[in-house]
Amino acid sequence: MDKKYIDKKQGEEDIELVKEEKDPKKNYIFQKTNITKTGFIIILVALILIVIGITFSGAIFGSDV
Repeated sequence: MDKKYIDKKQGEEDIELVKEEKDPKKNYIFQKTNITKTGFIIILVALILIVIGITFSGAIFGSDV
């Protein structure tokens, strides 16, 4: 006979997106510190520049169809 392997149900995970700096929790994605804020601003500025560049290049090099 075939033995069926049944997975045990995984417990509920308690993961937070942002953790306060002095909070002792271990399940988090980002910690609210200056380096996280600086990294977020750098990535946001880069994405805005990419969108502006694509829009500007489309306006200049766009074809008149």
